[in-house]
Amino acid sequence: MLAQTGGTSAMTDILQELDQRRQTARMGGGARRIEAQHGKGKLTARERIDLLLDEGSFEEFDMFVAHRCTDFGMEQDRPAGDGVVTGWGTVNGRMVYVFSQDFTVFGGSLSETHAQKICKIMDMAVQNGAPVIGINDSGGARIQEGVASLAGYAEVFQRNIMASGVVPQISLIMGPCAGGAVYSPAMTDFIFMVKDSSYMFVTGPDVVKTVTNEVVTAEELGGATTHTRKSSVADGAFENDVEALAEARRLIDLLPLNNRQKPPTRPFFDDVARIEESLDTLIPDNANTPYDMKELILKLADESDFFEIQAEFAKNIITGFVRLEGSTVGVVANQPMVLAGCLDIDSSRKAARFVRFCDAFEIPILTLVDVPGFLPGTAQEYGGVIKHGAKLLFAYGEATVPKVTVITRKAYGGAYDVMASKHLRGDFNYAWPTAEIAVMGAKGATEIIHRGKSADEIARLTKEYEDRFANPFVAAEKGFIDEVIMPRSTRRRVCRAFASLRGKSQQNPWKKHDNIPL
Repeated sequence: MLAQTGGTSAMTDILQELDQRRQTARMGGGARRIEAQHGKGKLTARERIDLLLDEGSFEEFDMFVAHRCTDFGMEQDRPAGDGVVTGWGTVNGRMVYVFSQDFTVFGGSLSETHAQKICKIMDMAVQNGAPVIGINDSGGARIQEGVASLAGYAEVFQRNIMASGVVPQISLIMGPCAGGAVYSPAMTDFIFMVKDSSYMFVTGPDVVKTVTNEVVTAEELGGATTHTRKSSVADGAFENDVEALAEARRLIDLLPLNNRQKPPTRPFFDDVARIEESLDTLIPDNANTPYDMKELILKLADESDFFEIQAEFAKNIITGFVRLEGSTVGVVANQPMVLAGCLDIDSSRKAARFVRFCDAFEIPILTLVDVPGFLPGTAQEYGGVIKHGAKLLFAYGEATVPKVTVITRKAYGGAYDVMASKHLRGDFNYAWPTAEIAVMGAKGATEIIHRGKSADEIARLTKEYEDRFANPFVAAEKGFIDEVIMPRSTRRRVCRAFASLRGKSQQNPWKKHDNIPL
């Protein structure tokens, strides 16, 4: 009896010690630093995980890992967890792996052991086929560890590369992210930032001032607005941590867990055969009058739900996800409201990356086309529009997922080819009766063909050219358009097209990898 009691009390002590250690680990850098984090409008590493994952689903790894550095008196301070919280949990019941850097511990700086913790969950994610979500809030490499810290970064980078196209990788930038630290998010599929509390740059404002004499704030140099509007490094910017985490949950819900799965299907409450009379009058009478392509996207999507990617960058092309019959579809659409929907360097890069993501993860692609051509000018040519435009062409041609294209109005010249035409292995290529598929606009074409004729003659011949070629029927006669459809029935036609392609199987020739024109 006595022995048993002794055993129980020893056991109680051990359990109490475990509990005590856990509580200490959960406090990170301690109450004062947590308060400072909250003072900046930021959540702690653990609060972020709690909001991202389903309640009670988080399973932590390596809670008690501590750094091994003995230089600069570092052995005196070895907090449990070493500045990053790692583990797995679920988002709406589906498994994801997560790491969340803890700014309250050594400013979230990356040490050798901190990197090993991240690498461990990334290896498991690839092995078990689940997405990786990285929450970045770090002062960069831990200087006291020198090259061991740099080696840690490179180990993480190598795993980003190996995981690319195997499992979705999402980066949430929720604080500073500078120097070598920015390259891990840069290799992930999506980057979300928080306005006014997160920034990304390779060299900070102080170094910029020293080297180039430019005076710039951290926000101007690498804030959320800069990266969503100017550089296209980030895919979305949100008001605060809570909104960014909620949107990350929405995005995860749309994606397959890995490249061997089809996208998830959710219950939907929208009629597949829904008729939208208003689409019959979406295209204005004047061919040069813009209209909002987003109206069409929202009217096609289940419950008018559209998750846009890179909404603030290259607005002349729209990219994002919708659901059709409950299943995820990637949308690429020209936007006539901006630059008349022309393709240019930025829009080609934006759309090409999106198309390649969809193809890597078996997400079908819907392309909505109204494109008068590529943007002319010296800035575009000097900037390499030829190579950049070829990226989009290459991405569409290489993609083997189901591809459905709807031409609403203009599809001119090379831009017609690039936008998922029949010739780039489009499965269903539809056109509205308002579609004009031609090498160029009627006036320009007539002036070239009938050079030297009087203005009246040109006007008459332009009208003739328009009647003959400014319609979808010449392309339909050749089989380049499968069907000319009523705008109002676009949702039904597109849904049926994708439904018929669910069993699609298409292989590219064997290659180690392609050489996309980067």
